[in-house]
Amino acid sequence: MTNTQQAKRKPGTPGRFSRWMQRTTAARMSKKIRGGKAQMMGMDVLVLNTVGRRSGEPRATPLAWFPDGDSWLVVASGGGSQHPDWHANLTAHPDKVSVEFPGQDAVPVTAQRLGKAERDEAWQRIVAAQPRLGKYQSKSEREYPVIRLTRR
Repeated sequence: MTNTQQAKRKPGTPGRFSRWMQRTTAARMSKKIRGGKAQMMGMDVLVLNTVGRRSGEPRATPLAWFPDGDSWLVVASGGGSQHPDWHANLTAHPDKVSVEFPGQDAVPVTAQRLGKAERDEAWQRIVAAQPRLGKYQSKSEREYPVIRLTRR
């Protein structure tokens, strides 16, 4: 990347190598989850399947999830500075979202961003289960969206 390209890029946005590394790591983690690995770094994990908002290409993102009755909660932390790409993809194509749990087939889901009161209540449960997310949130200027995934 040239100095001019670096100067034009917004702080906190990943460069070409970083995007490649993110996609490579996500693909490896997704493969492990599909193969039956249920936890990573002490968190329950799933694969979130979306469609790229601009490309229309399928995207698979490994994420930590938290139980919410018959639904599942995921947090759109995105490294703190901005919503992650999967959040934009999910918002652009809400009818094309599914999840995969370790060793299972994809389940179509409806995604709903939680409103303030619901988010605050859910956030307390999430942070109780994984305090590190509370630490990440405290270092960010934006509030992480919490998304409920419900089987269609």
